[in-house]
Amino acid sequence: MFKETYNVIGVMSGTSLDGIDLAHINFAIKNGKWSYEIHESETVSYSNDWLNKLKVAVDFSSEELTELNEDYTELLGKIILSFIEKYSISNLDAVSSHGHTILHQPQNGFTLQIGNLPKIAEIVGENVVCDFRVQDVKFGGQGAPLVPIGDRILFSDYDYCLNLGGFSNISFESNNKRIAFDISPVNTVLNFYSNKLGLDYDDKGKISKSGKINLELLNELNALDYYKKSFPKSLGFEFVKEIVLPLIENYSIAIEDKMHTFTEHIAYQTSLALPIKSGKLLITGGGAYNDFLIERMQFNLPNIQIIIPDNKTLEFKEALIFALLGVLKLRNEVNVLSSVTGAEQDHSTGIIFIP
Repeated sequence: MFKETYNVIGVMSGTSLDGIDLAHINFAIKNGKWSYEIHESETVSYSNDWLNKLKVAVDFSSEELTELNEDYTELLGKIILSFIEKYSISNLDAVSSHGHTILHQPQNGFTLQIGNLPKIAEIVGENVVCDFRVQDVKFGGQGAPLVPIGDRILFSDYDYCLNLGGFSNISFESNNKRIAFDISPVNTVLNFYSNKLGLDYDDKGKISKSGKINLELLNELNALDYYKKSFPKSLGFEFVKEIVLPLIENYSIAIEDKMHTFTEHIAYQTSLALPIKSGKLLITGGGAYNDFLIERMQFNLPNIQIIIPDNKTLEFKEALIFALLGVLKLRNEVNVLSSVTGAEQDHSTGIIFIP
């Protein structure tokens, strides 16, 4: 007999490198319907040393990646343990951790999330469910996005769920199937240019708003091959590093103009991604704080009701859903949808490490 309540911690590190999100969550299932409550939550920022490592790790050799994985697992384990001790969290069913994506090449049958080594359970002293993407890629899937099953289970009141992080991804129901895919880069590009101005990010999109649009650059961005592909499809940092940034850097224009143009690109691609341009759109992720980006999305989607939820759900939705994926794995229930990733079948993914 399965339990009706679960006490878990969800852990997520996104491609925008904002830090490690941790959220202590209680789940309950009653009459087949799941509910959740987010208790303590925080984001632990990376040190400058770790930031610099993670930014360039895409170019590491296999030996360097092995060492990085070991070091990152140690770092992540200690951060999770510190979170548990700080808030005196006890009686956990599991810690459910995504790790941090370094390489994502599903077309080559490969994806790597560091921080998912067995020793993480020993450091934390709790059961750890992790490494959620590898099995899907083995089944011929994209290994992403994994959040949509959580959208279906926890956020079915919305027509669309949009996350604005390092990349944007969308999830919605179509003909009784969950459809989801990565739309475009977001903070991976905007933060790159903010960093050039000596800032961590563009506060409320003020810098982007101060720039001017460059129509030639906008048209080139919108013409990239990725946007012509049908779903399932997903993006990794390689796309930004090898295609998007070199394209933008071809233009000798002000950084503010690059950011303004890229913001318009994000908003336009988002509008194309919605098959029906009406209904309720839930927006989460750090990009939800970018007022200029939200303004441009609303301009491109005048008949859509944009909803930005409470701060905990906004900031910790991915940690929340990876916590749910961990619970579903503990129950040996489907936590990845083949309609979303393109895998051969729906499946229950993740590895469970016991201390």
